[in-house]
Amino acid sequence: MRVVVIGGGVIGLACGYELRKRGAEVTVLDAREMGAAASWGNAGWIVPSLSGPVPEPGLTLTALRWLLKPDGPLYIRPRPDPAFVRWLWEFWRRCNARDFQAGFEAMAGLNRRTMELYDSWRAEGIEFDMQARGLLFVFSTEESLRKHLAEMAHLEPYGYARPEARTGDEIRAMEPILSREVVGGFLVESDRHLQPSSLTSGLTRRLEAEGAELRPGTAVTGLRRTGAATGERVAAVTTARGEVEADAFVLAAGAWSARLARNVGFRLPVESGKGYSFTIRNPDVLPTRPLYLSESKVGISPYEGSVRIAGTMELSGLSETVDERRLGSIRRSVSRFLASWPQGQDEVRWAGMRPLTPDGLPAIGRAPNLSNLYVATGHSMLGVTLAPVTGTAVAELICDGRSQFNLKPFDPARFAA
Repeated sequence: MRVVVIGGGVIGLACGYELRKRGAEVTVLDAREMGAAASWGNAGWIVPSLSGPVPEPGLTLTALRWLLKPDGPLYIRPRPDPAFVRWLWEFWRRCNARDFQAGFEAMAGLNRRTMELYDSWRAEGIEFDMQARGLLFVFSTEESLRKHLAEMAHLEPYGYARPEARTGDEIRAMEPILSREVVGGFLVESDRHLQPSSLTSGLTRRLEAEGAELRPGTAVTGLRRTGAATGERVAAVTTARGEVEADAFVLAAGAWSARLARNVGFRLPVESGKGYSFTIRNPDVLPTRPLYLSESKVGISPYEGSVRIAGTMELSGLSETVDERRLGSIRRSVSRFLASWPQGQDEVRWAGMRPLTPDGLPAIGRAPNLSNLYVATGHSMLGVTLAPVTGTAVAELICDGRSQFNLKPFDPARFAA
């Protein structure tokens, strides 16, 4: 079986690897280098503990307060686009307790085997830098600490131990770089983190070693359909270098997936949730483990010889322009939680477009009305976390016709109505 994967980010590479492992002839196409775009500058967290979808109870009123504040944690740039207005309406409708709980349960269930599958990848010879030091949640208010601890109780049915609350002094004893603003926190010991470029490079090398064909610099401009209306298929993808035919296709183009879905006649409401990061080489201070500055929604990841500070969510369309106000917002947030901003050899600033659906759940499964097109996108901030699960699920669907995972909540057809 020949399979073309559209998108060479962490999700597309994961799908390609799992398909090749099952004997498929795999070609991965990407407009850039493999592992670029949103897969490059993120925090690299493997965090089933953060399985809750982005639309959550109370976010509607908070977002309205932030709407006209370009330096807020969530910024929505108004634009006269009916599809975006519809997306916002659907997003805000999901900001309620019932939908959040349903989304949380679906994501937590999908994440049950995340760590097992990552360990399997390592055992199979994929080389990447993964650290099992946990994730330290820190808070500047007691109210937020109590709220998040209560939410963590929902993870107990999925095998997570409820973390123990620690005082500000106890947290600073664990991480001396934290400021006196920190009133407390807790450690989720089972979470992990990695350098995302090491993961995409490891998957790329393994795919090439296994005989897969990788074509960077090959932008997909459309998909050509064939067959009757009751049994339509995708025959080929079109690129500037010609068509590429296959038996099955995987749409894993991240924030660009919606355009290609429209090309073959189905609605896939994926917006770009732009995130920003700083990567500081040879910093003068380095935490021993990843830190989540909870009220500011900023993450800090320590790597060998560098530290990455990432955060914010900006809904501004398909634009990778770096907004200095957003970077300033991250700096101010960090200054509350850290005793000082890390100084180093240099500082690389980055902006990447994370694919976000209006219900906050990824789209994983067969495309509606097309028998051989499969979708794997919309993972928002959990692309690294869900990469092995998504790759396994998509490969099972294509090669076996069914998956061991419950993919009903993630069915791309849910947007067709």
